[in-house]
Amino acid sequence: MSQAYHKPVLLTQCIEALVTDRNGIYLDATFGGGGHSREILDHIGSSAQLIAMDQDQDARMNAIDDSRFRLQMGNFRFVKHYLRYFGVTQLNGILADLGVSSYQLDAPSKGFSFSGSEVFDMRMNQRSAQSAIDIINHEKEESLVNIFSSYGEVRNSKTLAKAIITARELRPISNTHEFLNCVEPQVMGNKARYLAQVFQAIRIKVNDEIGALQDFLVAGADMLVPGGRLVVLTYHSIEDRVVKHFIKSGHTDHSENYMLKEDRQWILKPVNKKPILPDAEEIKLNSRARSAKLRIAEKI
Repeated sequence: MSQAYHKPVLLTQCIEALVTDRNGIYLDATFGGGGHSREILDHIGSSAQLIAMDQDQDARMNAIDDSRFRLQMGNFRFVKHYLRYFGVTQLNGILADLGVSSYQLDAPSKGFSFSGSEVFDMRMNQRSAQSAIDIINHEKEESLVNIFSSYGEVRNSKTLAKAIITARELRPISNTHEFLNCVEPQVMGNKARYLAQVFQAIRIKVNDEIGALQDFLVAGADMLVPGGRLVVLTYHSIEDRVVKHFIKSGHTDHSENYMLKEDRQWILKPVNKKPILPDAEEIKLNSRARSAKLRIAEKI
């Protein structure tokens, strides 16, 4: 199945930033098609270890046959719990690519895309309780407004939420096609961009992506050894702000009223003051790289 996944974005830059000790212990927190893990294995020594995590059961099919490699299924927010099972309490480097993989976006059974999919699911872990269709049919109007504005930065969130409520009062929305019939009359600006924002918002809510990211960052920073690296690829401004603020201050809630004191010592320092971005050539080869931002931090 790995051929269904595109080459990871900014792959060379990620690995160069991550591997500071060829004999260290590393975590690929978002295994997916295994592209990052394979590259990491090519850059670490024979006595090193690589642990990979993914909550999508389909990722098992991409497991790597290498004595240095282990794959753990689960949400990376519980990284400490899972790594304790392997007897690992410290890491030399952590890599997280927060993008939804090309395979997940394109697979009709996943329901992530607004094109060519009748299934409206969006769960990265099929064992999760709520799917996209559950949220659209059961969340209160105020909650829908918050989802679309907070997670998708949709400009007319109130109008959209009202249209959904009106539609589902006639009959429950049962698939992607019916949801699109409800959403499309509310489109503002570029249609593809608007729909992408709406679907992003629902996906983030379904998978509690921001909450999981916050838990992961706290646990990951605690597990890094001094000099260890945290390498994170983000794909939208919401998660990027969380990562940026956490690296700077140790706080995961970027909305809280918090001022960093000049004499305060935090355990992470940014390696790159500004995020690393894909160049034009990479974007040409993979249009989904366009929104990627790479942030690197080192534990002090």
